[in-house]
Order: sequence, then structure tokens, then C-alpha cells
Amino acid sequence: MTFPTLFSQKKYTARYPRWMVGKPLLYMSSALASLGDAMFGYGQGIMAAVQVQPSFIKRMYGKTVTLDQVQAGNTGIDPLVQAITVSCLNITALFASIAAAYICDHLGRRASVRVGAIMYLIAAFIQIFAPNLAALIAGRSIQGIGVGMLSMTVPILQCEIAPAHSRGLFVSIEYICLNLGYAVSAWVGYGFFFAIPSEISWRGPYVVQAALASILVAWTFILPETPRWLVKNGFRQEGLGALADLHGAGDVTDPMIIATYTEIVAAVNFESQMGEASWRQLFTQYTRRCVVGITCQMFAQLNGINAILYFLPENLTRAGFTTARSLLYSGACALVYCSGTIPAMFLIDKWGRRAFLLTGSIALACSLSIVGGLQFYSDSLPEGTARLPAADGLFFGVCLYLFFFGATWGPGPWLLGAEIFPLRARAKGMSLSTGTNWLFNFIIAFITPPLFSAIKAGYYFLLVGFCFISLVVVYFVYPETAHRTLEELGEVFGDKVMDDEAAAHEIAERNAAALRGQVGSAIENMDSEVTLRVAEQSKTQISSDKEGADIEST
Repeated sequence: MTFPTLFSQKKYTARYPRWMVGKPLLYMSSALASLGDAMFGYGQGIMAAVQVQPSFIKRMYGKTVTLDQVQAGNTGIDPLVQAITVSCLNITALFASIAAAYICDHLGRRASVRVGAIMYLIAAFIQIFAPNLAALIAGRSIQGIGVGMLSMTVPILQCEIAPAHSRGLFVSIEYICLNLGYAVSAWVGYGFFFAIPSEISWRGPYVVQAALASILVAWTFILPETPRWLVKNGFRQEGLGALADLHGAGDVTDPMIIATYTEIVAAVNFESQMGEASWRQLFTQYTRRCVVGITCQMFAQLNGINAILYFLPENLTRAGFTTARSLLYSGACALVYCSGTIPAMFLIDKWGRRAFLLTGSIALACSLSIVGGLQFYSDSLPEGTARLPAADGLFFGVCLYLFFFGATWGPGPWLLGAEIFPLRARAKGMSLSTGTNWLFNFIIAFITPPLFSAIKAGYYFLLVGFCFISLVVVYFVYPETAHRTLEELGEVFGDKVMDDEAAAHEIAERNAAALRGQVGSAIENMDSEVTLRVAEQSKTQISSDKEGADIEST
């Protein structure tokens, strides 16, 4: 018995009470699915907060230090060991994000979210009771599996349950949740800090992490499966019901629900006709799209976001703040980071992706230059109150950086990755883009402690260089994808669309229109069985039209 056969669903029965269907179910599903992204942001912030706590340093690194030594950066921790501790999550997330594409297709979107949430819950308990560094690294590695699965699955789930006119908004909701997770962790870390010298000061935040994971696990038993996955996997009547529950009042005879359903059926039939694009086709036929999908996530990391977030309290203490104030200011920075996403929600569709990314590259370079220059100046001053004016300026520079990143290079790559690949290459394209994110996330997390130790503030100017490189790449390589339908992107990217793909697109569009006409005449005495019979006819009709088109072409 194969893995898919053993774990795949044999039946799907999930309908909801009338008070819950429609917008309440849709928005609850979007928000609680995005809790998966929020937990990744939470994990980032917790790791940053605990690294400045003496009890954590003693337990994990075997170094007995005072708060003054932490503030001065004299902890005696090997930068390479610290790098491994931070980055182990990212490397397991890389492999999990690739494997999640397979699990997501065979077990379903909500089952994939459930598996990711369970892995997160297990990791939280390991870290709560971690007796040493080996156990902590094991817990973070398992957490990486959950993070990788959720980072791959949640964007797909969001796109498949979102109304057609609100996909950008739903992707922005997802990114805001990630930032809110980081903000919550910063304030939780600040609150538990006052429990020192007790170890609850760093174990407590992991208890909160376990509670969040438990909520997500529980919700996956209520979360509706996406209509598109249900239709694609043979649950057509259930797919119609899920569509009605998410976008209507649960009425499967609603004309708008029927019209959307027939479009989904036509799209699924088109995909089954064409088959998935191979990895070779992805790189040869959709070359420019691959370059954009890879580089947008690569520069999102090389422009410095996780070099800032993973080590923010530590860097603020190095600049001259006390440990308590560094944690407090980290919480303030997190709120600024969240607020930066708001302009993207309302303007990125209006102004375009290129304008946002180009502006972001320039703003990030300027912000990092301020931070690097002030860090150089602060390092030249004696420790103590003499460093506080420079530290205040550095705090302003970090806030400026986080605001512009949250508005530009934060949501931009995730939006591009979701929209630039055609239907037949979308799963592989998103896997490629997401995998690139985790690869460079790992690289940045791994190299940052040794480089900070070696070149100190000069590391910020290395990141400035990558910001300018990203500016050049976006200007010369990235086309504008805003204000274009997905079908028009082939012309925008200069793809050579295959003849059979173009024919299949034309057939799918023609038959979708025919299905809507058939359904319209049947709505007077419509029931779900009539709907399903009409929908089932589409596959046969499309196949026959395809054969006719082939005969005509010969």
C-alpha cells in the first residue's frame, strides 16, 4: 500500500451551520490558516529574545554571564555554534517546503496544514523542556519541518479560497499575520524577561508557542478543504458544497456559485489535459519567470531582513541599550514592521510591483547605511551612557528599515511568486521560489554571527551592496505584472506558448461559457445532482473539442 493510498481521504463530509457560512467562514479560514505564518514570525522573535538572557546562555552554551556582560557583547559564545543554533530551522524548512508540494496535492490543503501544525506543537514541547543545546537544536529542526510545510501550503490555500478580486488582499493578510507573529513574540519575550534569573524567562515563550500550535491543530478539523482540491480529486459534489459555504449562504443552487464552480471544473479539466510542466519546461519555456521567482526571494533575504530580525535585541544591546530596553525597543520595532505592510495592501496593485521594489531597494540601502554608520560611531565610544545618543539614532534607522521592508520587499516576493507562474507550472514554480527563500534564509542566519564578529558594523554595508544589486536586477529584468490578467503574462514575460496549450486554453474558455449557459437554463429546477451532471459533461465535451481542434489543425 502506497503512502497516498494509506493517508488520502476516502470521503469528505463537512458542512457548516447557516450562521457560520459565507464571509464569517471565509475570513476565519483565512485568518486562522495564516496563524501558520504567524507562528513562523513568532519563532523568529523568540529566538532573538532568548539569546540575550543569562539563564538561557548558561543552560545552552554553558557560559555564566551577567546582564552587563551580555550588554557589552562579552558572552564568550562561539559565533559558529550560535549560527548553527539559529539556522538549523531554515535548512529543514527548505526540504520540508519541497516535500510539502507532494503532501499538499495528495492529502489536501488542510491535512498539510494539520501535519505542519502538529510538527510545530511537538517542537514547542521539546524546546519547553530542553535540557541542553542538542535538544534545543533538535526541537528547532523539527519546528523547521512544520514551518516549511506551512509556508508552502498556506499561500496555496489562501489563493484557492479567496474571491478572484481579492487575492492580493488575502496574500497581504497572510504577510501581516507573519509580522504580527513576530510582534507578539517580541512583547512576550519582553514580558517574560522580568522573570530572570528563573528559566521560565526563556521557557515561558515556548509555552505560548505550544498554545498557538494547539489552536491551529484544532482548527484544521473545522477548516474547510479548498473547492479546487476537492474537484480535482473527485469530490465534485463536496467541492460545490465547500464553494457555497465559503462564498455564499450555503446554497448550492446560487447562480454565482454555479458559475464559479463550472469555471473551476473547466480549469481542472484543462490542467488534466495539459499535464503538469516538467522541471525542464519550467526552466526552458518559462525562463524569465523562473529568474524573477528565484531572485525576488533571494534578494528578500540578501537585503538583510533576517540579519536584522534574528539578532535585533543583541544588536541593540551592542549599540548601547540595556538588555531590558533592547527587548522593549525590539517590540516597538516589530509594531513598525507590521505597519509597513498597510501601504502595500492598498497601493501595490495601483502603483505596480516594480515601483514598490525599486523604491524599497533605495530606501533599504539608505536605512542600512544609517544603521551601519551609527554602529561604527557607537563602537568607537566607551561603553555606558556615552553610547546612548548613537543608539537612539540606530534604533531610528532600524525602524526606518523595517517599515520600508514591510511595505516593499516583504510582501512583494510572495505576491510575485503566487502570480507569475501559469497554472500547469504553478506548484513547481512556487516550490522553486519558496525553496529559494529558505535556502538564503539559512545562508543569512548561518553567516551573520561570524561576519558580525569579524567585520562588525561593516556587515551592514555588505547588505547595502546587495540592495543596490537588487535595484539593478529589478530595473532591467522584472516586468510589471500589475493590471494584467494571468493569461496576459505570457506576452509580458515573452514566453513561447506551446500550440497545444493555446488550443486547450481556447477550448476551456469556450466550454466554460457553454457550461454557464447550460446551467442558466437549468437553474429553475436546480439541485446539486443536476449541477454535478452538467459539470461532469464538461470533461467529455472538452476532450471531444480538443480532438476536433487537432483534426482541424491537421
